[in-house]
Amino acid sequence: MTQHVVYVVGHMNPDTDSVCSAIVFAYLLNEWRKRGGLIKLDKEAVPAIQGEPNPETKFVLEKFGFDVPEVLDDAEGKTLALVDFSEKSQAPKNIDKAEVVAIVDHHKIGDLTTPNPILFVNFPVGCTATVLKRLFEWTGIEIPKEMAGLMLSSILSDTVIFKSATTTDLDKEVAEELAKIAGIEDITNFGVEVKSKLSAIEGLSARDIITRDFKDFDMAGKKVGIGQIELVDLKLVEGRKDEIYDEMKRMKEEGGYAGIFFMLTDIMKEGTELMAITDYPQVVEIAFGKKLEERSVWLDGVMSRKKQVVPPLQKAFEQV
Repeated sequence: MTQHVVYVVGHMNPDTDSVCSAIVFAYLLNEWRKRGGLIKLDKEAVPAIQGEPNPETKFVLEKFGFDVPEVLDDAEGKTLALVDFSEKSQAPKNIDKAEVVAIVDHHKIGDLTTPNPILFVNFPVGCTATVLKRLFEWTGIEIPKEMAGLMLSSILSDTVIFKSATTTDLDKEVAEELAKIAGIEDITNFGVEVKSKLSAIEGLSARDIITRDFKDFDMAGKKVGIGQIELVDLKLVEGRKDEIYDEMKRMKEEGGYAGIFFMLTDIMKEGTELMAITDYPQVVEIAFGKKLEERSVWLDGVMSRKKQVVPPLQKAFEQV
């Protein structure tokens, strides 16, 4: 089967945008293929996922009637379309032995390269689903109600109900349009319903909490890991911070990291307690103008890893 399909897959430790965008882009590619679109594909597009979806994503898929996509953990010999990432560190293993035919993303351009020209669409917006909405418009393909629900959920998730610094006017405009298609009358209330699912951490190990949304980065030649969990109230995790910090230490040693950072983001207070264990503690002050108070620092107004944490840390590591 692998020779006759295009796997559409998002990044490791999948979130709602990466999973839903894989489903939506697979649908778009299949419809586009029927019309002889820009990409001359002779293969069916199939959504895939790298790992277990989180509770928020499971809620969204169930609400709009979709199954969890099949797992793809090895890219060798396969044809892929990528959504929500373009970095090798976030790709399935053996990505260099796969054929990548398309990338749709909203992050910084990563280190994946291709031998041939591909469809590459990347907007500086809050969510991949926002980019996909424009692709639907450009291709003239109608968005089914259920697909609109997936895309709206992705935008509300990635932009933290429009509170994240990554939010753009286009995200808000697209969300309004998708809400009408999906039959969602109150976007904010629906966003709170979606985001509240990530606050459910009962039964999770400390490592599960840290790695629920965790990404590796190369910062000035140093391996850095940054995780994030979004909570409606940080009191939900207060009694487990010692456990989380100890697990961060273990992960740092096991993975050979120069630093591991974990964002405890309070949706309602609109800020983040940044926990850190690093060989270079001075990077926190360089990046954010605040010294670590033992193991963490409060960053008021910081909601986005992509825009408010990764870039300043990247610059800070370049100075140490």
